[in-house]
Amino acid sequence: MPARLFPTTVIGSLPRPEWVREMVLDRNAGSLSETEADAYFDRAIESAIAIQERAGLDELGDGEWRRESYVKVFAARVRGFRDDLISVDANVSYPAVVEPIDYWRPLAVEEIKFARPRTTRRLKATIPPPYILGRRMWHPDHSATAYARAEDFMAATVPILRREIELLVAAGADTVQLDEPWLARLVDPAVREREGTTDTAYEMDLCVDLINQTVDGFDEVATSMHLCHAHFDRRHGSEGPYDLIMPALNKVHVNTISLELATPVAGGMSTLAGFPPEARLGLGCIDDCDRGVEAPEEVIARVEEAMRYVDKERIVLHPDCGFAPSVQNPMDVDEAYLKLGAMCTAAGRLRQRYS
Repeated sequence: MPARLFPTTVIGSLPRPEWVREMVLDRNAGSLSETEADAYFDRAIESAIAIQERAGLDELGDGEWRRESYVKVFAARVRGFRDDLISVDANVSYPAVVEPIDYWRPLAVEEIKFARPRTTRRLKATIPPPYILGRRMWHPDHSATAYARAEDFMAATVPILRREIELLVAAGADTVQLDEPWLARLVDPAVREREGTTDTAYEMDLCVDLINQTVDGFDEVATSMHLCHAHFDRRHGSEGPYDLIMPALNKVHVNTISLELATPVAGGMSTLAGFPPEARLGLGCIDDCDRGVEAPEEVIARVEEAMRYVDKERIVLHPDCGFAPSVQNPMDVDEAYLKLGAMCTAAGRLRQRYS
């Protein structure tokens, strides 16, 4: 991120206009060819870039409008998966890994290649890291013949993700973000019970070790890790402060750790008392799940509270999460634009106040 105080960025997805949502679904169903869809996506994503520039962001992405979801993009671009084998609820199912995986097509490289000549601002690429891939897309009934354990599948994703990062750097990405909400879910006792998690320390260490294996050595690009409580239709999948996982976050080898902190379910800023002393704090200061558009002074108050724990020079502003991490997630693009604009206005006022 730039050296200026309080730089602004996105976490990833913008809400998709309905016609873009329909294109993703029609492409997936086979009623629209990938070539036909890409011709429309190209025009749509130029508007996604313009929305973010107009809002005033220092760093932006392509809105993730070509993707069905931030996790499923891996299964769409890597061979070895079968769709819809793992049911989450009536709205969402996930592919399962059923064969040894093979890097077929890049995950986000084409997104960066398309966006790079269309903006002079910093570009962020977002990819799913090994731990959440294993927790989402390994299943004992479907995957054990390919990978005996989820950990074996997770390990197999590391060289694929490292190759992806190499290509993203060459394509012009300024930041590569790893989206790891599953680690944040561990802070919720109800989730641990539901998932049958009995050794939280093991899970934390596994996640962090895989993140470090993925990013170590990439000094030519900024790296970040995003954690949140995940959301669908404005409801979160877990809740609780991040105190339990702070020791693990102190072991992560990324430049920026981004936390969802605007929503009440995250438990407040006091959790930052244990935040790593060297990392930049990606401060979630916009609540994606609240329909109300924050006033700039409300955002400023959140940032100033975070400054009680983290130096202002290490704070990056962004929304709590991507606005629509999956195509099934109903959100409003105009609402997102107004929220991003309020955040950028707040950043400008903070710079005036603290420069």
